[in-house]
Amino acid sequence: MKTIIKFSVITLFFIMSCQSKNNKQMDLKNEKLKNYSFLKEMYEDQYFPNNLVDKGKNILVNLCTIIERENPKTLQELYILTHRATDEFNDLQNEFYENESEIETVARESIALDFEFIAKSYGFNADTEELIATRDW
Repeated sequence: MKTIIKFSVITLFFIMSCQSKNNKQMDLKNEKLKNYSFLKEMYEDQYFPNNLVDKGKNILVNLCTIIERENPKTLQELYILTHRATDEFNDLQNEFYENESEIETVARESIALDFEFIAKSYGFNADTEELIATRDW
C-alpha cells in the first residue's frame, strides 16, 4: 500500500512539474498578467543570463496559473502559494552563481515587484515582504 501511495505521489509530482514547465503566459485568464513584462529589469541587464531569467519568469507564470486554479480566498492561502514560488527562486540562486551572476539588489527588487503585481492583479492587498518571506536572497 505504501509503495502504491509513494508511486502515486511521485507520478503526480512529475506530471505537475511537466505541466508547469509548459504553462504559457498567454494561457493566463488575468488580462493584466497575460500582457505583463515579468522580470523586465533583469532582462534589460546583461548581468543576468536570459536563460536563468526565463526560469524565473516561468516560476512567476506558474504561480499565476496555480492562483487561477486554486483560487485562494485569504491572504494566508495566497502566502502559502507565494512562499512555494519564493522557494523555487531560492533553488535557482545557485544557477545564477554558477553563471557568474546572483540574485542581488536589482533582481530582488524586480522579483518582489512582480510578486506584488501578481497579488494586486488577483485582488489581494498583500504585504510584499510577506509574499516573499521565505527568500534567502
